[in-house]
Amino acid sequence: MNKILHVLVYVFLVLAGAALFFELQLNAKRSELTDRNRMQEDYIVRIARTVEKTEPDKTTTFEIKKDNSPVEARLVDSPDMENILEEYPAPLEQANLETFNWDGQSERTQLRTVYVLDADGKPVMDGNEPLKRGKGTEDELLSKLFESAKAQQSRLNTTRAALADLRSKLESVVAELNKLKPEARQDKVTILEQREKMEKLEGDKSDLENQVTKVKSQIDELNGEISSLKDEVTTAKDETEAAKEETAKAKQLIESLRKMLKESIQTQGSKSADIGVAVTSLPAGDKGKIVEADNDDMFAIVKFTDEAMRELKGENLDRPLPSIELGVKRPGFKGDAGEFVGRIRLRQEVKGKNYVVCDILDNWSQDKLQKNDVLFAD
Repeated sequence: MNKILHVLVYVFLVLAGAALFFELQLNAKRSELTDRNRMQEDYIVRIARTVEKTEPDKTTTFEIKKDNSPVEARLVDSPDMENILEEYPAPLEQANLETFNWDGQSERTQLRTVYVLDADGKPVMDGNEPLKRGKGTEDELLSKLFESAKAQQSRLNTTRAALADLRSKLESVVAELNKLKPEARQDKVTILEQREKMEKLEGDKSDLENQVTKVKSQIDELNGEISSLKDEVTTAKDETEAAKEETAKAKQLIESLRKMLKESIQTQGSKSADIGVAVTSLPAGDKGKIVEADNDDMFAIVKFTDEAMRELKGENLDRPLPSIELGVKRPGFKGDAGEFVGRIRLRQEVKGKNYVVCDILDNWSQDKLQKNDVLFAD
């Protein structure tokens, strides 16, 4: 009997050791399973946050109208328009839709509940096995997550198809735009050239208007001058008659002086000695002006000032006229010798007047003597 008891004791000890061993192994596995379940639960919660819980608003629409009328040189009040987004799934653009949030204690508890529980907290049996699908179980949440993920994937595929269709339309629009751009550039170049021509024409028009205004002003001035000239012509006619009379008198005087000059030339030899006795030079300065010059016959008629006549013939004007040489200058004349144009020699005086007939000295000539040339002594 003792032997049997000893055997039983040993058997119990072995069974107890085996049970302890299995318990230790089971505890290790339980800890591993607990950590695994906690990790899976956390990842399910995180994944749930990326799955959209609600559907987008399907009433949302967009409209982009494209002008399909051809580009021609005419204005189109009502072009043919096409909505290129007519079949575009606009709801897919809705962002920030509500996602699942299972971070609460109740949701986490439900994620840990595998079986359907009755009011007493006991699993509801489905035949010989506990019921795993139903309200309040992990399966309920995961089924919702799965269905929402499938719907989100469907929307993603629809989005991809819409993107491909939109890309096709975009390529068509870009191709059409690229075709129109060279034409538009040429049109802009043409418009710019036309604008430059118009600006130039505007400038020419402005210049012409200014010229017209100036010409009108000049015409008005000329009309005024014409009126003034008409008055002057009327006055000049009267003055011309008087000038003709004076000219006739001057011609008579010149003819008289010419005769006197010829007589003086004939008597030159007899009087030259007497003249030589008179004055041989005059003080420097202007002495008179030429009133007539004959550069062909080489003589000139000079009108001396009263002072010059006294210098030539004395205070009482009773001395004979000296045969001296005087210079001739022309104010404003620019020759090799400045204003100097020649020299003359006194020959014959006109009795009782300041006129003197003089010889033109050809060797000194810088230019032909003219009326109003000035005599000077140097």
